[in-house]
Amino acid sequence: MDEKQASPRSLREAWVALAGLSAVFLFEMLDNSILNVALPTIGRDLQAPTVALQWVTGAYGVVFGGLMLAFGALADRFGRRRLMLVGLVLLGVASLATAFVTSGEQLIAVRAVMGVAAAMTTPGSIALAFRLFEEDGLRVRAMTLISTVGLVGLAIGPTVGGFVLAVAPWQVLLLVNVPIAVLAIIGVRAGIAADRAADLHRDPVDVLGAVLGTATIVLALVAPTLFVGEGAGSWAPWAATAAAVGGTVLFVLRERSARYPLLDLALVARPLVSSGLAYKAAAGLAIAGLGFMVTLQLQLDWGWAPALAAIGMLPQVVVLIAAGPFVNPFVERVGFDRAAWLGAAATVVGLAVYSLLGGFGYVWVAIALALVAAGVRIAGVVAAVNVLRGLPKERTSMGAALTDTATEVTSGAGIAVTGTVLVALFAGDIATPGWSAQQTAQFQEAVTISGLVLTVVAAARVGWAIHRTRSAADGAASPSVADVVGGRT
Repeated sequence: MDEKQASPRSLREAWVALAGLSAVFLFEMLDNSILNVALPTIGRDLQAPTVALQWVTGAYGVVFGGLMLAFGALADRFGRRRLMLVGLVLLGVASLATAFVTSGEQLIAVRAVMGVAAAMTTPGSIALAFRLFEEDGLRVRAMTLISTVGLVGLAIGPTVGGFVLAVAPWQVLLLVNVPIAVLAIIGVRAGIAADRAADLHRDPVDVLGAVLGTATIVLALVAPTLFVGEGAGSWAPWAATAAAVGGTVLFVLRERSARYPLLDLALVARPLVSSGLAYKAAAGLAIAGLGFMVTLQLQLDWGWAPALAAIGMLPQVVVLIAAGPFVNPFVERVGFDRAAWLGAAATVVGLAVYSLLGGFGYVWVAIALALVAAGVRIAGVVAAVNVLRGLPKERTSMGAALTDTATEVTSGAGIAVTGTVLVALFAGDIATPGWSAQQTAQFQEAVTISGLVLTVVAAARVGWAIHRTRSAADGAASPSVADVVGGRT
């Protein structure tokens, strides 16, 4: 029986595997959202300063983002399923170690190890879901299901965290990862076949490329934090940015000259791959930048309490979750290419609405949040599928890592742009209550300018992606609707 005949013909046939892969993505989305609400409690319990608390979440994100490409390359060589199972065991052990933490430094170390585990497992959840099915329609439905589970975790994380803290110590919030890891291990082992040698490649590992790539991504993720935390007047964020740019140049030079590169740039230049990454970049830029601006506006400019501000973000959360069942029918109706650019265009329109009209009342803020969320929901799934469709079978883990890295880096860039503009235009401490009329005007000006900058940059990425898709010289085309849904049960 060949691989196509053996592949599941419906999501129901693959429910064990999808449960395991969904648990992996649930961990990524739930982890930081459930922990953020506990940071004040952690600070008091461990007597940790503010900087240490920032790195409790920052260490996880930086390590996770920095190592995805390297682990994606290793997974394509040594086995996606095998690397994921190792990462899940590491996640369970690191989560158990939380019970023995007695200082902020120890917790940061645990969080860094959990970031390593996330880098080993999260890209694999996309790659294995893609490889599980032969039909693109089923691939879209599977990825939509997995992402919906993760988004539910992201949405309920703060609420669940608050309830847990009312009756249990904060360590429970991280110990919950243990049963999630166990569920994922069971699902992956029972539902996904062992890696086949024919689906992997044995090229030597580009160690220098891995080091340069990891360092560059880490610097690119640290720089936005420095811009927001220390301001554009400090040398540190600019030094980190310059180092990231220099690292990018060195990485590209290395990958062009290496006999066995970590990242084959010729594959990245393929129309489906490059356009998909551009769509993902636009989506990451939009949702992170908008979320950061709206949070500041609701709480600092309009004076909403944190609980009310959380309710104010509900249009984004509701659309992200509720849009899941509509993604696949929409893709079936309009086709892959059109779905990707329509979704990405919605994020651009949402940013523009907020930038130009967000200061005139909450209704415009809600519309912007809903538009960006809908666009991200559609473009994110379709772009990820397109990236993997555009790569050889033995490179799917690297493709999944690329899409996640594009989202992580551009999300940081969106926050950095907003934070830098605010620091440049706002006089005084932005967190101090009782703004003057001049400060309120400065904040609105900063939000408008930073929002328009993000709009222009996101629009440029979307326009470039559309051009890449339509002008593909090799004649690569998206599947017809019949091809996408053919065989779906």
